[in-house]
Amino acid sequence: MDLLSQVTIVAYIGVLGILSVYGLHRYFILYLYFKYYRRRGAVTPPPMGPADYPRVTVQLPIFNEYYVAERVIDSVGSLDYPRDRLTVQILDDSTDDTQDIARAAGERLAAKGFNVQYLHRNDRSGFKAGALAAGLERSTDELVAIFDADFVVPSDFLMRTVPYFQDERVGMVQSRWGYLNRDYSLLTRLQSILLDGHFMLEHTARFSSGRFFNFNGTGGVFRRIAIDEAGGWEGDTLTEDLDLSYRAQMAGWKFVFVPGLVCRSELPVDIFGFKNQQHRWTKGSIQVGKKLLAPMWRSRLPLRVKLEATFHLTANLCYLLIVLLSLLLPLSLVLRHHLWLNGVELWEILVFVFTTVSVFAFYLTSQREIYPDWKWRLKDVPMILALGIGMCINNAWAVSEALLGRQTPFVRTAKYRIENLRDNWKRKIYRSINSRSLLAEIIFSVYMCATLLALFKLENWGAMPYLLLFVTGYLYILGLSLFHAKR
Repeated sequence: MDLLSQVTIVAYIGVLGILSVYGLHRYFILYLYFKYYRRRGAVTPPPMGPADYPRVTVQLPIFNEYYVAERVIDSVGSLDYPRDRLTVQILDDSTDDTQDIARAAGERLAAKGFNVQYLHRNDRSGFKAGALAAGLERSTDELVAIFDADFVVPSDFLMRTVPYFQDERVGMVQSRWGYLNRDYSLLTRLQSILLDGHFMLEHTARFSSGRFFNFNGTGGVFRRIAIDEAGGWEGDTLTEDLDLSYRAQMAGWKFVFVPGLVCRSELPVDIFGFKNQQHRWTKGSIQVGKKLLAPMWRSRLPLRVKLEATFHLTANLCYLLIVLLSLLLPLSLVLRHHLWLNGVELWEILVFVFTTVSVFAFYLTSQREIYPDWKWRLKDVPMILALGIGMCINNAWAVSEALLGRQTPFVRTAKYRIENLRDNWKRKIYRSINSRSLLAEIIFSVYMCATLLALFKLENWGAMPYLLLFVTGYLYILGLSLFHAKR
């Protein structure tokens, strides 16, 4: 028993130690944000005269988006950019009635005086990356703007992004995401907080401090030559946007983030859509890390850029560690009376400050920086930790697939044009139920609940709040999965 206790506690402390490093990095992002962005303010480009506007191609990659394809195409019609310098490409790989909807919307756009190209592929090779590359073969324009089907294009988007390209070093300009259905449910509110932290803090801190950040696949503008010099779109990872972003910046191109420009999008409203999206993003980031971290470390890039890129591209490994922590935490609580190593409780307090408190500080700051009513929004921040824990099985699966080199197809996130509480998605087409992680979620939920009961009987009150995060997280994701699986 003593040997088991020692092995368990050592493994437990080791996992906490690695998670603490990533927690400290979250504090570092906050430091960069306040040092560079809050002190210096946003970067603004010089004014641009009408004669200087370059030609722009707007690419709209679409695949079976019956409910939202028309919305994004119609929103392009509101762009106030000179129409004689604008081309709209509808890159439609759809296999259903979306084709008819997209064609009709494109024809209406053309009737307004837009140059519209409707391109349909039958093979979907390369998935989204393949569609974007196919569109570029039909374009000679200097700039390329990209919007996913679930986005709404702001009318002033190009007028606010194109001026940045007067700097010949700029290869991409990214806007911040907003949300059409943020208040639809607790799940959508939590997603919005997660994305707010990613955009407002991570992107802003990395950009302002001269480190790499990424194009997010939509709501951004690329310089065509930057795409070409980086090697073009490649479909060997599930996050082709992250892959191209790093290759372009490694080739010397500068990226710009504009936090004040917001492109609204639709968040997944069902848990299975959210799981599919997170699986793709998580697996793709690890794939990009495997692909690019080694050549990056062999390059002559500054050490600060290499270190930040390493944290960025490996952060999702933490999901594997959280699964391991979920297994070790109950055992450590029960077995620690056999412990030969003193001071583990003090170490846990320090780790709590490094990890848990950093999450609260991070997302609290993101809400305060964006919303005037940020205090009211803080009620959801405690659930962010629980959501991350509950999603760890789904995302750890994705990490494992990436590490083992298992190839899987690009699974898009179904969107249903859900914009307010009156909208119902349960009878929509495209609904899918992914039971891949369901059994594991049941097992972990039972395991955590049993541990909580054991602690109650042992009167170990100090550990209960921390364990409750795990219980809440697993039960929340499991409950949503069972509820959303009902037709």
